[in-house]
Amino acid sequence: MNFDPIISASPAIQIHLGAAVLSLILGTIMWQRPKGTKSHKLTGRAFMVLMLLTAVTAIFIREINRGQFSFIHIFVIVTFVGVVQSLHAIKQGNVKKHVKHVKGMFFGALFIPGFLSFLPGRRLFAVFFGG
Repeated sequence: MNFDPIISASPAIQIHLGAAVLSLILGTIMWQRPKGTKSHKLTGRAFMVLMLLTAVTAIFIREINRGQFSFIHIFVIVTFVGVVQSLHAIKQGNVKKHVKHVKGMFFGALFIPGFLSFLPGRRLFAVFFGG
C-alpha cells in the first residue's frame, strides 16, 4: 500500500476519507449491537454526524470532473435525505422506517460510493493497487 495519494490530498479529501471510514466502522458496530440501548443511540448519533461530515466534505471534492460536480455527488443528497428521514422516523416512533432509512444510507450513501472510489483512476485505487 502506498499512502502518498492520501498524504498529498487536500484537507477536504483527508477529512472525507476519515469520516467515511469511521462511519463504516460505526455503522457496522451499530448493526451488531442490541437496538434501542443507550450505546446504540450514542453510536447512531455519532454515525449521523460522521455521515453529514462525509457529505459536506464531498461537496468540496471536485477533482474528477475539472472542478464541477460529478455523478458521485448525488450521494451527498442521498445522505442529507437519509439523515432527515431516519431521524424523523425514529422521532415518530416508526422503528421499521428508521431501520429502512439507516440501512439505505449505509448501503446507498456509504457502501456504494465507497466501492466506486476503488475504481481505476481514483485515489483509493492508487493507494491499494498502485495506479
